[in-house]
Amino acid sequence: MITSLLAANRGEIACRVFRTCREAGIRTVAVHSDADENALHARVADAAVRLPGASPAETYLRADLIVKAAVAAGADAVHPGYGFLSENADFARAVLDAGLVWIGPPPEAIEAMASKTRAKALMGLAPLRADELTDADLPVLVKAAAGGGGRGMRVVRRLADLDGALEAARAEAASAFGDGEVFVEPYVENGRHVEVQILADAHGTVWALGTRDCSLQRRHQKVVEEAPAPGLSDALTEEIRALAVRAARAVDYVGAGTVEFLVADGRAHFLEMNTRLQVEHPVTEAVFGLDLVAEQIRIAEGHALAPEPPRARGHAVEARLYAEDPAAGWTPQTGVLHRLDVPDAVRLDTGYADGDTIGVHYDPMLAKAVAHAPTRAEAIRALAAALERATIHGPATNRDLLVRSLRHEEFASARMDTGFYDRHLASLTEPAPDPYAPLAAALAEAHGRSRFGGWRNLPSQPQIRRYAVGGAEHEVRYHHTRDGLTADGVRVVHAGADLVVLEAGGVRRRFEVARYGDQVHVNATTLTALPRFPAPTAERAPGSLLAPMPGTVVKVADGLITGSSVRTGEPLVWLEAMKMQHVIASPTTGTVTALQVTEGQQVQLGALLAVVESNQP
Repeated sequence: MITSLLAANRGEIACRVFRTCREAGIRTVAVHSDADENALHARVADAAVRLPGASPAETYLRADLIVKAAVAAGADAVHPGYGFLSENADFARAVLDAGLVWIGPPPEAIEAMASKTRAKALMGLAPLRADELTDADLPVLVKAAAGGGGRGMRVVRRLADLDGALEAARAEAASAFGDGEVFVEPYVENGRHVEVQILADAHGTVWALGTRDCSLQRRHQKVVEEAPAPGLSDALTEEIRALAVRAARAVDYVGAGTVEFLVADGRAHFLEMNTRLQVEHPVTEAVFGLDLVAEQIRIAEGHALAPEPPRARGHAVEARLYAEDPAAGWTPQTGVLHRLDVPDAVRLDTGYADGDTIGVHYDPMLAKAVAHAPTRAEAIRALAAALERATIHGPATNRDLLVRSLRHEEFASARMDTGFYDRHLASLTEPAPDPYAPLAAALAEAHGRSRFGGWRNLPSQPQIRRYAVGGAEHEVRYHHTRDGLTADGVRVVHAGADLVVLEAGGVRRRFEVARYGDQVHVNATTLTALPRFPAPTAERAPGSLLAPMPGTVVKVADGLITGSSVRTGEPLVWLEAMKMQHVIASPTTGTVTALQVTEGQQVQLGALLAVVESNQP
């Protein structure tokens, strides 16, 4: 019987595991890097152990330190979560060799399936040889052999880009999973990503818990998932389920796992088996009424599953909320998350609490929101409405993208595929701020200031405020009068510091307002208050390359120095933030007149990396 459990992970998944443990009466132990000393998962655990190390990201990849922490804290079991060491057979063995319970599949099953290359071989498939590729093989996908989450993946459409894609994928995979092995496989355009949740005990029972669709992906990272996968024929569904069970039985699998397929032209193509819990597991939990973490623990304790799984009921949809800015090329965002709250109608899994800081070292996912309803349409409607009404005060997020994606006709009619965002991202991210949000922000601000000098017996000039929102600048005019605040075209029903009520065209609307420095949140719209008299800004030389986010310089192009000649599009600096690499390329053909960074250097948002002087006419 497990009495104390260490989660060998961080953030949202560690908090998720701890929630089940609390309900089961199991004591919890967290591990944390120095950067995560005050993270939510370290605060909510019964005990927390520091993982020493120079790199906050690498500390969670130190199997020896994690096992030592489990023993020191008196834990008798280790749950790997997902990512980091969750699919590392050596880590599983180290846990078992220490006399601890491993809440995961046997190391032999991990070795057989956690490497995608070995898994394909086991299923009778073989990857392509990178050194034998021809134009006829294109497009291809370079993929990390370990891990997931879109890391270490690159689509290659030209042979000239292959070597660079292999190098970038290896570096990203090594950083995220401690394993730089990559392979190449055919890239199937516009298929559907469908997977099966597997749960198996040590007594020979294997459950195939329905299907999930994860086709809405951006940069190979899942954004929206649902269960069951809609629109599949009964025959194809049964084929996929049978293949998933076959894969599990082939390696004597025990525990929770996921078998993934790409469905195109009515056929299912095996992708991989993830020998761990998936980020999107809550949609399966909702449909089957299960707690998969609790089932993992029971299986690890030796309990047997029932002969058949529970019956599926209804439909569930999950959306991943990321701290990323569409106006800045979807770069990860950092800063204080002042408030995060969603309506009670949906489930929210998160690793953050109000006031926590989003750092640069880890994945930018803030939370997962999950809605469950009798039908797919009802679940989509509930989730879209909850996200739209959610209170998210802090760095920019993909909230608007999620709401618009859920309400898009192609998704609503279940005609989506993995090319959804290739076709629709531009239209889904067009700025559409609430036209009354700047006025509401200005009136809330005006309420908080002294009214002396605000109104006069004689008509006076209006008060003017300026805000930036959606990449545009908005000017707002209003008046202080004996009767209160007024503005042209609307009736100001109420103006308070945190609530403004306006009536226009006979329709009354409420605006909740919160301000943190220059950042103002009005319902779901985020604005930046601009100064009345802008301060002069430092001029940058033409061709200046600035850091699009805070992060670490992981590479400078070989031989690049001041005076180097470069061509348009040539990679110069590789910047890593939140486990993703971003290539900073030359904007023009010319000469490097300044190189301000070296490998390993930490840089802040907007920091000058290099300057390229153009020699083009």
